[in-house]
Amino acid sequence: MASQIPAVSPATTSPARSLSLSTANPEMDISGNSGRGKEKPAVRAKPVTKSSKSGLVFPVGRIARYLKAGKYAERIGAGAPVYLAAVIEYLAAEVLEISGNTALDNKRTRITPRHIQLAMRNDHEIGKLLEGVLISGGGVPPDFDAMLLYNEAEAKPKRKAKRKA
Repeated sequence: MASQIPAVSPATTSPARSLSLSTANPEMDISGNSGRGKEKPAVRAKPVTKSSKSGLVFPVGRIARYLKAGKYAERIGAGAPVYLAAVIEYLAAEVLEISGNTALDNKRTRITPRHIQLAMRNDHEIGKLLEGVLISGGGVPPDFDAMLLYNEAEAKPKRKAKRKA
């Protein structure tokens, strides 16, 4: 038969004994971790996004998620979504810049789909990249036949020289 430990009631426990129990192990801290593991910081550091690390505005994490979900490859490297986000951000900035210039040329302050369409078709490189793209509400690019254009030289009637007899 195992020896039994007599139960001690809280009334019979002396305050000195309870103090000696709490200070018996000097390594034991107040939180009760008893020295095991790292002490957790009181305030958690604010998370830093991949976009802010790379200095981009476009969401690198979202593009990474879409690349993985799209099954374009079995594995996606860490630099691939950053590079893709940078390329997309550059193209968007370029299109917005030339569209804004087109809007200002038409004395407007708001960019409309028509301005985007005109800007894309007038820029050689972007026009070549997006030649098969249809922009809703963009209209058609102006294309006049050279024969229909007003020519001042032909418009003025030729005067016949008067002869003096």
